[in-house]
Amino acid sequence: MVIVQNLTMRYGSRVLFQDINLKLDRHKRYGLIGANGAGKTTFLKILSGQIDEYDGDVIVENGLKVGVLGQNQYAYEDYTIADAVLCGNKRLFDAIKEKEDLYTNGDFEDDAVNNRLADLEVICVEEDPTYEYDVNIAKILENVGIPADHHHDLMSTLDSADKFKVLLAQVLFPRPDVLFLDEPTNNLDIETISWLENELQRHEGTMVVISHDRHFLNAVVTNILDVDYQKIREFTGNYDDWYIAANVMAKQMELDNAKKEKEKEQLEAFVRRFSANASKAKQATSRQKQLDKLVIEDIKPSSRRDPSIVFKAKRAMGDEALEITNISHAYGDNQVLQDITLKFEPGEKVALIGGNGVGKTTLLKIIMEELKPTSGEIHWGATIENSYFPQDTADTIKGDGTLYDWLRGFDPKREIAEIRNCLGRMLFNGEQQEKSVKSISGGEKHRMMLSKMMLEGGNFLVLDEPSNHLDLEAIVALGEALHEFKGNVICVSHDRELLDAFASRIIELHEDGSYIDFRGSYEEFAEAKAKGEL
Repeated sequence: MVIVQNLTMRYGSRVLFQDINLKLDRHKRYGLIGANGAGKTTFLKILSGQIDEYDGDVIVENGLKVGVLGQNQYAYEDYTIADAVLCGNKRLFDAIKEKEDLYTNGDFEDDAVNNRLADLEVICVEEDPTYEYDVNIAKILENVGIPADHHHDLMSTLDSADKFKVLLAQVLFPRPDVLFLDEPTNNLDIETISWLENELQRHEGTMVVISHDRHFLNAVVTNILDVDYQKIREFTGNYDDWYIAANVMAKQMELDNAKKEKEKEQLEAFVRRFSANASKAKQATSRQKQLDKLVIEDIKPSSRRDPSIVFKAKRAMGDEALEITNISHAYGDNQVLQDITLKFEPGEKVALIGGNGVGKTTLLKIIMEELKPTSGEIHWGATIENSYFPQDTADTIKGDGTLYDWLRGFDPKREIAEIRNCLGRMLFNGEQQEKSVKSISGGEKHRMMLSKMMLEGGNFLVLDEPSNHLDLEAIVALGEALHEFKGNVICVSHDRELLDAFASRIIELHEDGSYIDFRGSYEEFAEAKAKGEL
C-alpha cells in the first residue's frame, strides 16, 4: 500500500498539483493519465522516490519490494543481458556475484570465507527459494523478444529498443509488491504488448502505470488517476470507464450551472422589480439573501486540448494508386524483405504490422523511394501525390528557425494565415509558433510533422509510427482524421486503438520473409489469427 498525504509540487511559481491525498491499495492497478506537461511523470517519480523535493508525504508500507522501470538504457553496457535482468533483485545479484568470486578466488582454509559463503547461501535461498533465477530470467527475456543464444552477450551489443526490453524484464523479474511503470509499451511490438498485458493482469500488489496506449490501459488497469486542474482524481474502472464518467460529470456540471444561472437571473429580476416597492421590500430582501448565497461555479477548462487534425487531398485520384512487385532487400547478409508483391487500390487504408526488425520501416522507405531495394519495382499511379511521416522526426525537423519558418520553407508562397492556422489546430499558440524547432520535444515534433502533412494535401499518406510521443487525445484525433480521409493510407503502428480506427486491410510481415495480406479490420484480423485461420 502507498499513502500520499497533502502532496504539493511546484516548479518555481507554477503549481503542478496541490494538496493531493490518495491511498493506493493492494490488488489495484492504476492508470496515470493527463495532458502532456500536466505532471504525470513527475508524480510517478515522487511516488517511486526519484524526486524528494516536494511538500507533503509519500509513505510506502514497510517491507514491500518496490520496482521502478528504468529509463536509462545505457546504464548496464558492461553487463551481460542476463546479469542486467538479475540486477532487478540487487540483493540476489550481489550475493550471487560475491559467492562466484569466493568460489573462484577464496581460501577455503579460512573460516571467515566459509562463514561468508554460508551467509550468502542464506541470502540466495531467501531471495530465490527454488534456485530457478536463471530459468526465470531466460523465460522473461525470450518473452520480450531476446533469443536465448544472446542472453550472455553484453548489453552494449543491443540497439536502444532491445535495451528497453531488458529494462522491462529487469523490473518484472523480482515480482515487486509495488510497481511503477512509465510508458512500458514503448518499442514493443503488438505480440509483446499482449504478453505484457497478461503479465500485469496477474500482478497482485499495487501498480501505477503511465501509457498513451488506450487499448493497453483498458486491458490492464482497474482504476484511473487523472492529473488535471492541479489535482489528481481517482476513478474506478479502466480508461473507457473514466472517459464516460468524466464526460458525464462535465455535462452534469454544465447543466447544474445552467440551472443556477437561470435561478440567479430570476432572483435578480425580482430584486430589481420590487426592491423599491414597500409592500414587496421584505420579499426582495429575502431574495437578495438567496442571491448572495447562490454560487455559480465556473466549469474549469480541462488542461487537455484536442488537436484538430484534418487531411484533405488537393488532387483527385485516378484509377491507379500503388503497386510494388517482387520487392526484396538485404542489409549485408541480413535479408529483411523477400519477394513482396502488393497492389493498393485507390482509397484503401492499410495497417502494416509485424515484430521489431522484420522490415516495416525498410518497406516504407522503399515505397517512398528513399531507399533503393536490392531487387523489385515500385510503381506509383500518375495522379498520386504522397505525403510521408518518417519514424524519426528528429532527422527531418531541425535547424535554427521558428516553427512557422520551418513549415513555410516547404512552400514560401503559402499564405501566412494558413500556416499559422494549421499550427494552431495542432495546439501551437501564437507565442509557441515562434519557438525554435531545435528546442521542441518529441511530441511537438510529431505534431509539427502532422501539420506539414495537412498543409501538403497529399492524396496518399504514408506514416511510420506516428502515434509515438503523442498523448491519448492526439492519438484519438489522428485515428478519426485517418478514418475520415478520402485518399489512401499506409500506416505502421503498434497502437491497436489507432489501427482499429481506420484500417480496412492488414499486412503483417514475418521474420522469415513471409507475410499475411488480410482484408478486414485489425479486430477481425486478430480474431482470425486467434482461431488459427491465418
